[in-house]
Amino acid sequence: MTASSIQILRTVSQVRAWRKQCFFNRESVGFVPTMGALHKGHTYLVKNSLEENDRTIVSIFVNPSQFAPHEDLDAYPRTLERDLQALEGLSKKVDAVFVPKVSEMFPSGIVLDVAKQKGAFVSVLGCSEQLEGKQRPAFFRGVATVVTKLLNVVCPTNAYFGQKDAQQCVVVKNLVKDLLIDTTIRVCPTLREPNGLAMSSRNEYLSQETKDKCSIIYKGLCAGKECFERESASGKPVAASTIVEAVKDTYKAMSPEWQVEYIAVSHPESLEDLDFVTKDIGATVSTAVRVPKSDGSGVARLIDNVQI
Repeated sequence: MTASSIQILRTVSQVRAWRKQCFFNRESVGFVPTMGALHKGHTYLVKNSLEENDRTIVSIFVNPSQFAPHEDLDAYPRTLERDLQALEGLSKKVDAVFVPKVSEMFPSGIVLDVAKQKGAFVSVLGCSEQLEGKQRPAFFRGVATVVTKLLNVVCPTNAYFGQKDAQQCVVVKNLVKDLLIDTTIRVCPTLREPNGLAMSSRNEYLSQETKDKCSIIYKGLCAGKECFERESASGKPVAASTIVEAVKDTYKAMSPEWQVEYIAVSHPESLEDLDFVTKDIGATVSTAVRVPKSDGSGVARLIDNVQI
């Protein structure tokens, strides 16, 4: 691997020593947790942190606890050298990158079968079970656990997450509130490809042709948002089912082998299903779509949302 000019920290003790110096210098610390395979969406979060904090640290860790036994943990892209180059290419470089081994983050060990796991885990009840949580039952338990561990290690002033993962943002905000963690969660807008496709590490699984066709995912969500704006002009609440139908009408043009897992209209803070949407509260309109991978090995699962 090419040598990096960025300080790479491999252990919890190294990060804590680095953070202790920041405390001593009374420097604010911004933190961007990632699973690597960095794209412009990630570097956008990093740029926000660099602008708003004295120091910035990025973590790169493919978290096994958020994968089910049948999911793509082994296939998940691992591109550390390229990731470091992307961070070095920014006009202002990050101060440190935390790249731990699995044994460092899970000292009791970790297996993918939840029933066989040992150790401490974090569940954020009430906002983890619906939407993505319904499709992937152990997913947010794994996310909440690793985010809690990372925040405990880094103790950042601010931590940065992307709006594309809307449910994750709600889960993380709630765990920080309920566990009394002294970190401000900053949610940044979704970065998109020119055709509207939300930037995601999973886009690497797709052929260019499929990426082009994926523009329909965002178009459908925008159709739902436009429906709300049109129907709410009278000042009356808009039925969530009307918004969903507007999205579905757009998705009728999808390739027949694609599978829409859900289209949901949810409360923006609790993620509870809404029957009606009002302008004063708004909603999160979200979807998950399975599309074929370019190598024919299965499907990639793409998620997206818009706020209304």
